[in-house]
Amino acid sequence: MAVLLAKKGYKVNLWVYEEDDYQAITRERENRRYLPGISIPSNVDVYFELKHAVRKQDVILLAVPSHAVRETARKIAADVVNKPIIINAAKGLEENTYKRLSQVIGEEIPQARIVVLSGPSHAEEVAQDIPTTVVCSSEDSEAAERVQDIFMCPSFRVYTNSDLIGVETGGALKNIIALAAGICYGLGYGDNTKAALMTRGVYEMAKLGQAVGASALTFAGLSGIGDLIVTCTSMHSRNQRAGILIGQGKSTEEALTQIGMVVEGVKTCKAAYELAQSLNIEMPITEQLYRILYEGKDPASAVNDLMLRDKTHESEKLVVP
Repeated sequence: MAVLLAKKGYKVNLWVYEEDDYQAITRERENRRYLPGISIPSNVDVYFELKHAVRKQDVILLAVPSHAVRETARKIAADVVNKPIIINAAKGLEENTYKRLSQVIGEEIPQARIVVLSGPSHAEEVAQDIPTTVVCSSEDSEAAERVQDIFMCPSFRVYTNSDLIGVETGGALKNIIALAAGICYGLGYGDNTKAALMTRGVYEMAKLGQAVGASALTFAGLSGIGDLIVTCTSMHSRNQRAGILIGQGKSTEEALTQIGMVVEGVKTCKAAYELAQSLNIEMPITEQLYRILYEGKDPASAVNDLMLRDKTHESEKLVVP
């Protein structure tokens, strides 16, 4: 995202979390560990000290893993001034509280104008100027439109959507389905299986989303089915790749170690499963994935249990009364 904005002519401060990466990026003007082959423009200033990167900035983009959002927001709270726009690009639910990430940021930086940026957008392709379309959402429509203007360019189209709950929930839950899709691929199942999983996955996403206040229609958009398609079908997807390894017999820990980067669907699956349980909502795919990841259930048995569930109607009510 820093590269995209720099190409538009903005001066960008880029905070790098790990010192080795900071030194390498400063020296080589390239993130060879995570984004090899992409030159970082000269109008991107690289920082290791977070407070120096965010001090007095009026627009800040958070692209940290979901489990680090609260800690990062807390760290920058003292250094932001007035009412900054905080753009969140992380996708997930907070463990234990099950809160959306905009809620987490709002608790730590109450004065912030929070905008969520979501949709089918692998970093590897965005950095190469491959046409990409996303959606931004906020309770503050003016802030959302400003973010839309900041990011819009020939290779990056941004829509706005007023359903903040739906946009965030879709972005979080699609990682669960992508993990499950990867497991099916690892088991050797075919296109029929993946199509069924993705279709019923959208239904599950909408079901939980509507229960927490989202519009079911949002899940037919970029942050729902759009993000789901790209995450379930692309080998850029860490969630799908981790699922493939698990389907091939690796443990969750072994799969995460081999991927070497954050796989958001693992933590999100636990949060979504527990939230669904608390709301008395049935989410069969999420439940079976939870049992694979956290209880060691055999993946093939989990698929069998999904297929042998009691018969039901495809368009059953989304929300349990």
